[in-house]
Amino acid sequence: MRKLAVAFFMILGLMANAVPAFADDNQVTVMTRNIYLGADVGPAMKLLPNFSTAAQFMWDQVHKTDFSLRAPKLAAEIVAEHPDVMAIQEATTWVCTPGPFSKKVVVYDFVEQLLENTKALGAEYVLASHDGKTAYNEGFAIDPIAMVTMAHDPQTFMPMFGKSDVACGFRIADVLLVRADHAADVLAVGTTEYTKSYTIIPTIMTVHRGYSWADISIHGVPTRFVTTHLESLFDSGKIPPAKIQTDQLIKDLGSATMPLVVMGDFNSDPRDPRPSSDPNLGAQPAQSDTCRAQAPNPTSASADATCSPYWSMVQAGFTDLGPDATQSANYSWGYTALLNGTDPMRPAGFTDRLDYVFTKNVVADNGAHLVGNTWPNGYDMWQCGAQVCAPTDHAGVVATLTLPASAIQDSAPPAHKPIPIGFWKIIGAACLAFIMRRVIRRRAERSRAPIAK
Repeated sequence: MRKLAVAFFMILGLMANAVPAFADDNQVTVMTRNIYLGADVGPAMKLLPNFSTAAQFMWDQVHKTDFSLRAPKLAAEIVAEHPDVMAIQEATTWVCTPGPFSKKVVVYDFVEQLLENTKALGAEYVLASHDGKTAYNEGFAIDPIAMVTMAHDPQTFMPMFGKSDVACGFRIADVLLVRADHAADVLAVGTTEYTKSYTIIPTIMTVHRGYSWADISIHGVPTRFVTTHLESLFDSGKIPPAKIQTDQLIKDLGSATMPLVVMGDFNSDPRDPRPSSDPNLGAQPAQSDTCRAQAPNPTSASADATCSPYWSMVQAGFTDLGPDATQSANYSWGYTALLNGTDPMRPAGFTDRLDYVFTKNVVADNGAHLVGNTWPNGYDMWQCGAQVCAPTDHAGVVATLTLPASAIQDSAPPAHKPIPIGFWKIIGAACLAFIMRRVIRRRAERSRAPIAK
């Protein structure tokens, strides 16, 4: 039955390709999808400062959540939903290097794999591009550090590097995709950074976030599309970085009069911050002296946006196109890192709504729904060994909206530049590599030393 269902939805998608991508009556269909980097960063961070163990942990998970098996399922979703514009988060490249003076090599490129699969199913998408720029904003990255972030994988590495152990890392990006036959409708693209970042290890590991945007002419109406992934990490008792990043996003887009469609993983549920006693709180912000608990059943008028990205967007005049984020059936996060069930740290399973399509300056909302939230059922599930797995750890949102009859293209959002690698980060990385090398050498010497009797 599952194979028949996949075939059915693929046929629907191919039939949809026979009509113009931008529907009549100034309608446009959009989709936002966090496609998951393939490994859980949280547990890996707890293994530090043993960087090799952390790197191996993540590399093993990447194999278990094999994107080559997930990509066809995500592509089938895209073909079935037939969005005109797609916002992708955690568009990941896994990068490795065999030595300190060797080039970094891309081992896995999730966007490339996804585009190949959608094209194979008859729906070609491309990166939104214009005038030599692409809507591809690289954000959170843990780059490979030679002799430090080492992973062992003879099957993958021997053909590429001639050795079984190499240093690996990853880079995730926020990407906007558009139907290939409408690539010429892109008027402008850009990327920018949030000035607020989160530091995991001083001078060594800082999480940067940002967003990509593209102005696209739909039936002659210039419309600005944005994709972003706000920070999930925060310090207890402080305003979450995601809230500060949201304030910047709102300010950057604040003067626009053209239609705005802002999509992405906001890492914010309408109920956040929640009481500390909430049994399904998981890793979401809890109440503190700085961040008061959200009142039950908050509305735009009653919600406290002090620590809430979601309510900050709503109170700034953006409309959440739905489906209703307060209903448990519409939660969009909660699968395990291996994608084979719901996260055990959440007793109720899929318990958070984090993914949204927000709009401003549009005429009407023509409906929204989730995709990928039906584990263990659904045509987009895949066989992971003896188990059934989801295509990613998030559900996606698909929405259709109606644009005004005309609009004037606004000036580009401010181009905040990425923070370059600093002198102390370089020194810190070099010192870390030196220390880890000495530790590894001493362990090797001890293992070779004769045992005292």
